[in-house]
Amino acid sequence: MLSPTGGTPRTPTRVLVVDDEPQIVRALVINLKARKYEVDAAADGRSALDLAASRHPDVVVLDLGLPDMDGVEVIRGLRGWTRVPILVLSARHSSDEKVEALDAGADDYVTKPFGMDELLARLRAAVRRAEPTGGGEDDVTVETDAFTVDLVAKKVHRAGRDVRLTPTEWHLLEVLVRNTGRLVSQKQLLQEVWGPSYGTETNYLRVYMAQLRRKLEADPSHPRHFVTEPGMGYRFEK
Repeated sequence: MLSPTGGTPRTPTRVLVVDDEPQIVRALVINLKARKYEVDAAADGRSALDLAASRHPDVVVLDLGLPDMDGVEVIRGLRGWTRVPILVLSARHSSDEKVEALDAGADDYVTKPFGMDELLARLRAAVRRAEPTGGGEDDVTVETDAFTVDLVAKKVHRAGRDVRLTPTEWHLLEVLVRNTGRLVSQKQLLQEVWGPSYGTETNYLRVYMAQLRRKLEADPSHPRHFVTEPGMGYRFEK
C-alpha cells in the first residue's frame, strides 16, 4: 500500500479480533480485509494474549464475554506491556461494566448489536490517535470550528479573544483534549483533575462540564464538542 503522498509503501494496519461468536468474527474479517486491513482472530482470551505478543497488532477489537477469562482480564494483560488501542465490543449494557473496561485500559466501547460503519469509524479513530505525530504544531494546538486550544500556552481562544478558565476548568479541558475522540471515564477524569482519592463525585463533573460548555459551545444545551456518554464519561470531539 502506498502512502497518501505516493512513493514509500505503508505497512497495512493489523487488527486482532477477539470474539467467540463465529458469525461476528466472520463479518469483521470480511469487512476489514475488504478495506485492506490485515486481520488475526482469536476465540478466547489466552489465544488473544498469545497472538498479541507474536503478531503485534496495531489495534485490538475485543469482546468481553470470552469462554476462558473475562475480557477485562485480557485488557489488563495487554496493558502490562503494550499501549495498543483496544476497542471493546460487548453485549453487556451495564454502565458499571463499561466503566470497568475503560478503567482497565480500553480506549473505546461499542455495544452489540452494532453498525459496521460505526465500528469501523471508531476503529479508524483509535488507530489515528495511536499514530506518532511529527512533533509539530498539531501536537500543541487543537482547533474546532468554534474555538482553539493551545496546550503549551494553556490558553483558549474564541472569536478572536482569550477565554478565561479557572485552573480546574483548564485541567478538565486539557485531559479531554489530549484524548480527542476517546471516551474518558468519569473515574479517570475525577482522579486526573481532582486527585486519586476521588472517583465517585460525579456532581463535580456535571458542574464543571456545564461551565466549559457555557464558555465554549455555540449552543451549550446541545453540545457538539463536549459529549456526554450517560453513566460512563465524556468525549471531546473536534
